[in-house]
Amino acid sequence: MARDLEKRYENEEVTIVMIMKGSFVLIADLIRLLHLPSRLEYVQVSSYGERGIVKGTQEITGLDRIDVSGRHVLIIDDIFDTGETLAEIAEKIKAKGVSSLSSLVLLSKKVRRSTDYHPDITLFEIEDRFVVGYGLDYKEYYRGLPDIYAIER
Repeated sequence: MARDLEKRYENEEVTIVMIMKGSFVLIADLIRLLHLPSRLEYVQVSSYGERGIVKGTQEITGLDRIDVSGRHVLIIDDIFDTGETLAEIAEKIKAKGVSSLSSLVLLSKKVRRSTDYHPDITLFEIEDRFVVGYGLDYKEYYRGLPDIYAIER
């Protein structure tokens, strides 16, 4: 993936916006292999739902402090599920006058979505399962697992 991104940006500086907390392991692995001038920014998304299973009200913090005007931006997220989070963040970042905007996700669930937005790059497609590990969590647990595991509800 690092080589593909280097071809995509052809030695242009890229600002990577990671969606925390789930994407931090992917970002750590990726930036060590990426030979491009790059800046790293982050936004944090939290939702307070029922027992960690049902999605609640979503709150995005950190977008206001990111200056990406005229820059090439790559948004990286851990999982593309409903698509609402990534779609909203992409829309808000695009409104900041970026030179280009792309998105990359580690996992994309095969589910029906309410948005037309799709990430530009998907590393792996998975069935509609709840997964943990490699940065993905359940109530903040299991992020440190070295692999990705499906868990039963």
